[in-house]
Amino acid sequence: MIKFGTGGWRSIIGEDFTKDNIRILVQAMCDDMHDSGKDDRPVVIGYDRRFLSDIGARWMCEVFAGNKIEVELIDKNAPTPLIMFEVKHKNAYFGAAVTASHNPALYNGVKIFTEGGRDASMEATDRIESYIDKVQEISSMDFDEALEQGLVTIADPSNEYIDSILEKIDNEAVRKRNLRVLLDPMFGVSKTSLQTILYTLRCDLDVINDRHDTLFGGRLPSPSAETLTHLKQKVLEDGYDIGIGTDGDADRLGVIDDEGRFIHPNEILALLYYYLYNNKGWKGDVVRNLATTHLLDDMAEDFGAVCHEVPVGFKHISSAMERTDAVIGGESSGGLTIRGHIRGKDGIFAATLLIEMICVTNKKISEILNDIYDKYGHRSMVEKAYSFKATKKKELIKLLYEDKALPEFPYEIAKISYMDGLKVYFKNKGWLIARFSGTEPVLRVFSEMPEKADAENACDIMKKFLGV
Repeated sequence: MIKFGTGGWRSIIGEDFTKDNIRILVQAMCDDMHDSGKDDRPVVIGYDRRFLSDIGARWMCEVFAGNKIEVELIDKNAPTPLIMFEVKHKNAYFGAAVTASHNPALYNGVKIFTEGGRDASMEATDRIESYIDKVQEISSMDFDEALEQGLVTIADPSNEYIDSILEKIDNEAVRKRNLRVLLDPMFGVSKTSLQTILYTLRCDLDVINDRHDTLFGGRLPSPSAETLTHLKQKVLEDGYDIGIGTDGDADRLGVIDDEGRFIHPNEILALLYYYLYNNKGWKGDVVRNLATTHLLDDMAEDFGAVCHEVPVGFKHISSAMERTDAVIGGESSGGLTIRGHIRGKDGIFAATLLIEMICVTNKKISEILNDIYDKYGHRSMVEKAYSFKATKKKELIKLLYEDKALPEFPYEIAKISYMDGLKVYFKNKGWLIARFSGTEPVLRVFSEMPEKADAENACDIMKKFLGV
């Protein structure tokens, strides 16, 4: 079974993530390139530190080479945004990262990128899936032979990627501060790039959890308040100005401020949008998915701009940013990108920009957040994930999307949307979402309200109603 979700194809290692399935996937991509007359364009492949990622990347190269399609392999642990950058830089037709991002260590997968270095659209992944169903024979070439014939080349675009970030940063402002930064790569791939950037900017940097551990230290490699407790403790104990955590493939980040407070990704988006507008003079819209804070809507209105709501999946954010020339786009799970950078999320660039913000404003993160909340009001988000038996899913789909049933909420409803799952908008500026995850077998329920207790209550009401 090879099915693409909101963040690529992800499966349990040895169950669906197998050599045979990887080869079938790549043959389908090759067949697509042959039929569309794009087989003269290169492909870029990279991988993270998960079990079988490096080997999986070579399996991919062998099938592309067997189809006479040239491949550039980044043959080192590579952040996903670096791979996307290289797809754009090389004008590649396809790119791929062998990664399961922030999924548990049991998983691996493949993220597909298309021209310009963007996440593959639903149309592109649907097209690949249609070719998967028709694969009859796989053409392959031994990896070493492919190297000898020049069908596979080894590259390291790290310097170009790092330079592209440094060019967008006020280097002098950061260098003057000698900021103390603690980085937690969460046993992933961000260390080399971020370390080089921060040393260049004369930051005083220390790193934890940077060894190669395919079990991610027994934690989920997703930066959250729960998984960054070690980072929080050390920031407080040793007096760092900021703690930065990045997920397994470094396209998402989490932040601990100097007071040891976890800065929610919603707040990171608000901070950067506020900073780009007020301090760098960037004008324009903002894009968020439907599970991300509506604080951005109020900020955009104040800036004379528009906040565009899209379905979950960063490909939708990338498309909307390109269509609207928005300043920033992001999601509540920690991914964001900025106008003029790559068309996908980048935790490394976002972290660097936050450090610039602290240095340019000469304010702590908590102080800037207080300015934002004083002006636009406070929001609290509660996020729940409920697992369920396979037999329960059909019942839930019928209840939510066919019967369109709702529980009784103690909040007046403004409108209801089924653009991506169920979203209930309340008249108190709050909202609630119930949707199935595109990367894991869980039902996610989110609620944002002016008061956290109300957000908790809304989630509890939905949980009881659904029986999960």
